[in-house]
Amino acid sequence: MRTIEKFQRGDVLAAACPSRGVLQHITSRWGILILIVLESKTLRFSELRRLINGVSERMLAQTLQCLEGDGLINRVAYDVVPPHVEYSLTPLGKEAAEKVRVLVDWIEDSMPRITEHWHESGTARAQKTSA
Repeated sequence: MRTIEKFQRGDVLAAACPSRGVLQHITSRWGILILIVLESKTLRFSELRRLINGVSERMLAQTLQCLEGDGLINRVAYDVVPPHVEYSLTPLGKEAAEKVRVLVDWIEDSMPRITEHWHESGTARAQKTSA
């Protein structure tokens, strides 16, 4: 029988705390976008890929698997041909999406000030960012 360690609260500043992995999954480039897109509805893999511009099939599958492993995403596979799989947020995933949404909204609202700072500081920003 496997013993599961019970946590009262994580400590992301502690190197060995598993909360760092969860933080990495949620705040990764694709993790945040997946949570935002699934916030409003259940979607198939192909729909997610179409809505999240720039994500590869491999990275989307990998990120979905991580978020599912953390209990943030439900994956439902239907026994039909061709295969049909749907993804949605769990209650825990909905909580995470609400928190991430606040950050995303702040970033989007603050873009005029951020880009102004880029120009003032001479910082060149390309349209495409690195992963």
